[in-house]
Amino acid sequence: MFFASDNWAGAHPDIAQSLVDAARGFAPAYGTSDLDKHVEKTFSEIFEREVAVFFVGTGTAANSLALASFNRPGGQVFCHREAHINVDECNAPEFFATGAKLVPVDGPAGKIAPEALAAAIGRFPPNFVHGGQPMAVSMTQATEAGTAYTLDEIAALSDIARKAGLPLHMDGARFANALVHLGASPAEMTWKRGVDILSFGGTKNGCWCAEALVLFDTSKAQQMHFLRKRSAQLFSKSRFIAAQFEAYFRNDLWLTLARHSNGMANRLANGFAASDKARLAWPTGSNELFAIVGNDALKTLREKGAAFYDWPAGPAVKATMREDETLVRLVTSFATREADVDAFLSAL
Repeated sequence: MFFASDNWAGAHPDIAQSLVDAARGFAPAYGTSDLDKHVEKTFSEIFEREVAVFFVGTGTAANSLALASFNRPGGQVFCHREAHINVDECNAPEFFATGAKLVPVDGPAGKIAPEALAAAIGRFPPNFVHGGQPMAVSMTQATEAGTAYTLDEIAALSDIARKAGLPLHMDGARFANALVHLGASPAEMTWKRGVDILSFGGTKNGCWCAEALVLFDTSKAQQMHFLRKRSAQLFSKSRFIAAQFEAYFRNDLWLTLARHSNGMANRLANGFAASDKARLAWPTGSNELFAIVGNDALKTLREKGAAFYDWPAGPAVKATMREDETLVRLVTSFATREADVDAFLSAL
């Protein structure tokens, strides 16, 4: 009953085998192998246009390099208050962007509210040097609250960013989970709605260690080569990242895995709906869900081996909770089994 994080899950057997296969023989280094080039072409096919792809080892690296590519003196990056770049990346985005500042923006269910974004950008007049200058907007899909922006919501943020002359970055650590939830295509959820650069995550969805930066404007790629090298993210044996993505995309495995993990989250959600010991804090749109659980039930679940995290509750959620209740986060994965979910719900 491991629901602490999809990072706890291992690698899918097909992806593990891809690493074994890539370990045989010799191949040109630093992203120049035939396998690297093949996977880069696959990314372009998936996104229905030519894209520039840069393999990196972590999502933090992908997010930080994406924002560094837009760097401006006194740069201000607008993101949700709960965004991973703002809460969980140890100031790496500011560090790699050499002094940029993150500006937290509010919004319900982990989503940036368009009116709040417009107001935040408006607080930085173009000629007021003391305040710095807007640099980029970053959104997370799926969000840190387990929700997913609709296509129209993405377009609304893009429209605000465009009017301010700002690029739009998407942190897609759980990109596949949001994609299958919406039933959209990768193109529809990104560049067709105004996204300029994407942090494409595979690690949380069955890969061993595979993340990528996807640039939809290939004219911006030259600078990224230098940024990636300077950040120590240019892997000499990058074919091992490429091999994971090759297996990940083969026969749409990545979408199959995401549908499974989302399905397990929905199974949990249905169980909470039928329980008098717990309830969902809000609806989920991915493989991540949040529930309000009685403390006695939490003790029983943990005694029976369930792994999950307590989560800080904001004012709106706190107002709906009793003193003997706790907000928790549960995350399913490609490796979650129906039996795991059912055992958890039985214990609950």
